[in-house]
Amino acid sequence: MQLHLVVNTFGADLARRYGEKIYKLTLHGGFSCPNRTGELGRGGCTFCNVASIIDESIQVKSISEQLSLQASQMRKSKRYLAYFQAYTSTYAEVAILKKMYEQALQSADIVGLCIGTRPDCVPDEALQLLAQYQDQGFEVWLELGLQTSNDKTLRDINRGHTYLDYHKTTQKARQLGIKVCTHLIVGLPKETKQDCFTTLNQVLETGVDGLKLHPLHIVEGSIMAKAWRAGRQSVLSLDEYVDIAGDLIRHTPKEILYHRISANARKPTLLAPDWCENHWQSMNAVDSNLRQFGVQGSALGDSYQFIA
Repeated sequence: MQLHLVVNTFGADLARRYGEKIYKLTLHGGFSCPNRTGELGRGGCTFCNVASIIDESIQVKSISEQLSLQASQMRKSKRYLAYFQAYTSTYAEVAILKKMYEQALQSADIVGLCIGTRPDCVPDEALQLLAQYQDQGFEVWLELGLQTSNDKTLRDINRGHTYLDYHKTTQKARQLGIKVCTHLIVGLPKETKQDCFTTLNQVLETGVDGLKLHPLHIVEGSIMAKAWRAGRQSVLSLDEYVDIAGDLIRHTPKEILYHRISANARKPTLLAPDWCENHWQSMNAVDSNLRQFGVQGSALGDSYQFIA
């Protein structure tokens, strides 16, 4: 599979700009989430069980220790992006954020930061801090978990924010020159393929630099797990996901970077769908769909072409 030939992938873009492979090292900064602490809500998003995507054993380690440990396990890269992924990685006093971010940036192997967070939890001071790092020559990405632009769905899945929150934060970030990568979930409760296209179009209209597509998957410990066991929550088949993801990518302008086109989880945490356990299965299926029906941007009449 050579996905970069049909999709403008983040990995290929980094390799082209830096002259070598750049990998993400996933960090846990010990942050919480306002949707769990009671500030915005309790219980978190209905699809969420953070333990399914985070190695809890790394929480007690410093940022430097986490970076060293993960870098020692890499064999294909010598330079990295520090990815603050867990929970809401801007949910702290700016002085605390600055200390953590700069601990990561002190390593000569780190070329920049990816900061995963919620669109309603990014204070202006945090944006200004990230803009400073970008001005210093570091790669900086603000990764915003939007999931959908449908406010009713956002309420139903207990996100605790609206599309307007996302719109405001994205515009502020991009006005400062900070690149934004938006996370979208395909297959949310009661959403159709048209809903996915509505979300994509609104995100593109607001302005975005990168996208991540995730299929909805049911994990142990989530509120959705109860609904799934009771037969009240369905999931997409692999064919259904590939059909939607392929069309979304074809309707995405060629300059937008895709950081991810699928996602996976492991059993026994993963409950459904089974195909989400095999990351390569869905990646290969989307790749085949794009080769058969058209590459990124082709539905817009401006197809992506890979340039080495």
